[in-house]
Amino acid sequence: MKPVERAALVIDGPNFYFACKNLGFSVDWKRLLQHFSNGSPNTRAYYYTAVLDGADDPLRPTLDWMDYHGFKVVTKPVKEFKTADEIRRKGNMDVEIAVDCVEMADRLERLVLFSGDGDFRRLVEAVQRKGVHVTVVSTTGMIADELRREADTYIDVSSIQQQIKRIQDAPASRELSIAS
Repeated sequence: MKPVERAALVIDGPNFYFACKNLGFSVDWKRLLQHFSNGSPNTRAYYYTAVLDGADDPLRPTLDWMDYHGFKVVTKPVKEFKTADEIRRKGNMDVEIAVDCVEMADRLERLVLFSGDGDFRRLVEAVQRKGVHVTVVSTTGMIADELRREADTYIDVSSIQQQIKRIQDAPASRELSIAS
């Protein structure tokens, strides 16, 4: 009997949110987890995003739902930069994603990275050197060419939209409607 594949789903929250938003749909996180785990109990899902300090963050209910329903939610506070004219917010999670992926690579057969950020090309190379098959999920216009070329498999999210999109009448699964 073949052992069950050990896999990790790693979601760059804001990047994946905008990829789906550009296609005009919201993700049903429960359906996404089911689609990519194929029933394997050895699939772990990680969702990375920056959050506003305090309980007032509009993402909090969705992140709490995700945490309760099988996702490991990794957050850090948004940093604010004030100028005379505006307040800019920044919350890049690239380092956290890269460190976590490299640390868990020795225990994986498959990594599914939900991001189009070209900065992850070197991460993909490093994980592949450890024998991990890397799938990248993004979409045209959001995927960096160098990341797409480096991946073992590329999935355009538009090709799986029907399997992972939020169905308006489905009450059980949260949608992430606000990016940070």
